[in-house]
Amino acid sequence: MDPSQIEHALDRIRAALEAGQVQAAIDSLRELHPVDRAAAFIELNDEEVAALVPELSPRTTARLLSELENQEAVNLAENLATDRLAAALDKMEPDEAADVLGDLDPQRATEVLAEMEAAQGVLPLLSHPDKSAGGRMTTAFIAIPLGASSATVIDLLRQLEPGSDAPYYLYVKDEAGRLVGVIGVRDLLVASPDAKVESFMKPEVIFARTSDDQEVVARMMARYHLAAIPVLDEQGVLQGVITHDDVLDVLEEEATEDLYRLANISSSDLSIDTPLGTSVRRRLPWLYLNALTALFAAWVISNFQALIAQVALLAVFQSVVAGMGGNTAMQGLAVIVRAIALGELEARRAWRTVVKEGAAGLLEGILVGVVVGVGVALW
Repeated sequence: MDPSQIEHALDRIRAALEAGQVQAAIDSLRELHPVDRAAAFIELNDEEVAALVPELSPRTTARLLSELENQEAVNLAENLATDRLAAALDKMEPDEAADVLGDLDPQRATEVLAEMEAAQGVLPLLSHPDKSAGGRMTTAFIAIPLGASSATVIDLLRQLEPGSDAPYYLYVKDEAGRLVGVIGVRDLLVASPDAKVESFMKPEVIFARTSDDQEVVARMMARYHLAAIPVLDEQGVLQGVITHDDVLDVLEEEATEDLYRLANISSSDLSIDTPLGTSVRRRLPWLYLNALTALFAAWVISNFQALIAQVALLAVFQSVVAGMGGNTAMQGLAVIVRAIALGELEARRAWRTVVKEGAAGLLEGILVGVVVGVGVALW
């Protein structure tokens, strides 16, 4: 949506709130797409939020919590009464509800869980680390037993009425809950009504373990072009599913982490909205380290004071040397960070890569030095 349309919606919302017409403000907010609705919501001030939030329906609140960034979602959750927050979380996908609960104070999360009707679908997700496959998966998937017929499965789908965002795949499990195959919806529709699922399912299933890192799962889904991937425990029992929209979030997080790593920022949750004190505190450690390396470089140069005094022109080119050294190091760092991000850099190849990049930097330094030296001589 055009940003100006969001601004127009904000003007209508604020005008309605000033006139005391809270329902009119909510109607203007609901006219927006859920993503734009979240963008508009974060522009409201504290007084406007306090007037609006208590009157939002559980479904509208759930949509907002789903689209807001982590800290903004937590702020909204903390402004809701326990019963209203529980009702909103019941309307959300289990993995999204678990994300919100995981960011709340443990005591507050426990109180909300006690009020939720769908707590059983969320609790298993809270036991896994946030950045693992278990922490990313959703328990909202469709599993069918061995021996079921195509007609039976279609009747089951009609009863469940899955939404438009439901996974394209159906998973077949045995009596112990172990995953034994996968069925595409298209395969189901063209199968004979009396055909058993084992006759047209695909027994070779690409899967992840609950303990797998989220980045590993994202690479698997990209490599095999999967819209969803099942997540199993160590016994092969189907625990959940990770869908493509979850992977997009993972890729964004990992790209941010790698970009910050390239800029020597250790905390990947920093943003332009991070409070000043927090931002400075998390950036300082690397700046101190950089200052130490700069002081070491200054000490090296100080050992050549006599030579610089005799040939004063050398002082002019210190900035050139420092700048080219930084550029060369940044090129090597970019190549290595990219390899780490794509999983191309294995531990056994680490030293060889470091030696190669060091040799490349040395050779580049010699070649650039020759060219610059000729230029200085002509100067």
